[in-house]
Amino acid sequence: MALVKTPFPMSEADIDRLEELLESEAFKGEAMLLDELQGFLCAIASGPEPVLPHDWLPVVLGEAPRYDSEAQADEVLGLLMRFFNQIAEDLHAGSEPALILYPVDEENSCYDHAPWADGYLLGSEMGGQPWLEAAGGHSEELADLLDAFFLLNGSFKEEAGATGQSWLSEEAEARAVRNAEAELPGLVLTIYRFWRALAEKPVPEVRESAKTGRNDACPCGSGKKFKQCCGSPERLH
Repeated sequence: MALVKTPFPMSEADIDRLEELLESEAFKGEAMLLDELQGFLCAIASGPEPVLPHDWLPVVLGEAPRYDSEAQADEVLGLLMRFFNQIAEDLHAGSEPALILYPVDEENSCYDHAPWADGYLLGSEMGGQPWLEAAGGHSEELADLLDAFFLLNGSFKEEAGATGQSWLSEEAEARAVRNAEAELPGLVLTIYRFWRALAEKPVPEVRESAKTGRNDACPCGSGKKFKQCCGSPERLH
């Protein structure tokens, strides 16, 4: 994926303004909040193939926003693209994301990671091919990296309940969730590097025609056997 250099990095005021716009009446409550949005865009910026804005913008904003004006539409789209470019640039530079999270309670004693993980997993489904399928022989490695996201968004617990499987004790679950929360920024960067490493693997050379046997006619058309012509050790072909 081509990296677009962000000319004006997102400031805290820019983030606040984007949050305000996403919560405006223009989106009828259908737009993602910042936590889910950041997770979603981290996955979009990380995956095995580019996902174009015209594909992911309706997922972020809903199908039919009712902007107050053209200026508001331009501001929303401009901030969203800067936010995405900043995320992509930071991952490319090897920086773990500083997670945007909302508190679970008014005391801000803990923060809810579930929407962030939900957004990331949704972003992982946006390409033309499921991530685990695209990973090929490395799918188990990728699945291990994604486990924390499924734990944090509650999917593992729901699946255990639906299938009648035993689940962790309350204490063990709380410990596993804390560990997953702590690991999340590093996992995002690791998955980004996972896909970049796969993209850089050399493609094996495919021989276009069958190998010429030493006693076969030389493909150069000389009429001699290959071993007596181009296949001779004395010849440089």
